[in-house]
Amino acid sequence: MIELVQHLNGVEMGVMVILGLCAIYAVALLFEKIYVMRKASSQTKDFLASFRKANSVEEAEAIVRKLPNSGIKSMFDAGMAEVRRTQDLGLYTMRDARDHTMQRVSSAMATRQNEHLEDLGSSMTFLASIGANAPFIGLFGTVWGIMVAFVGIAKTQTTSLAVVAPGIAGALLATAAGLAAAIPAVLIYNFAAKQISKQATKLDDFASEFIALVSRDMDRRAG
Repeated sequence: MIELVQHLNGVEMGVMVILGLCAIYAVALLFEKIYVMRKASSQTKDFLASFRKANSVEEAEAIVRKLPNSGIKSMFDAGMAEVRRTQDLGLYTMRDARDHTMQRVSSAMATRQNEHLEDLGSSMTFLASIGANAPFIGLFGTVWGIMVAFVGIAKTQTTSLAVVAPGIAGALLATAAGLAAAIPAVLIYNFAAKQISKQATKLDDFASEFIALVSRDMDRRAG
């Protein structure tokens, strides 16, 4: 491997450095995503376990107030803010106001949900770019290296493998490096996308549960 690196020209070495940095960044993102996703999943699980003990909006608010800040709690806070606005306007006990209240609550929670999922998905675009472009960057290094090797053949007037092989092998190393950077990036991207999808499903379910709780609470107060 060291001998191959020694035969790299300036362009190939530049390609290798770029791909090496991409691979390091992708691996660093793996650990960051594992931590963030596990934390979000744990917070969501704990929140739902507590929230589902509530039988009214007031009980839910009292329970949730004690929980740490999280993406799902921000959704609850947004929904509760709309509920409080409706109560302040004296519309909470009016059946005619139910549909509008539910729409506002749903919209507010959806906005916070999207913000939370966007935070979880930070750097996903860069991972996708590495996965899609790293092989082509490596291929560029390989093509360039082979071109240089052929120029060397023309200058030395020899086709001896002992002379040609090291340069070509070094050029092919760039393709291998491109794949080495792309494969982890794609795997990490797929892992993160799957975890975000699971989190989105849980948040969708929570939004439905919260709206149902508000609806029952409005029915009870309306008599």
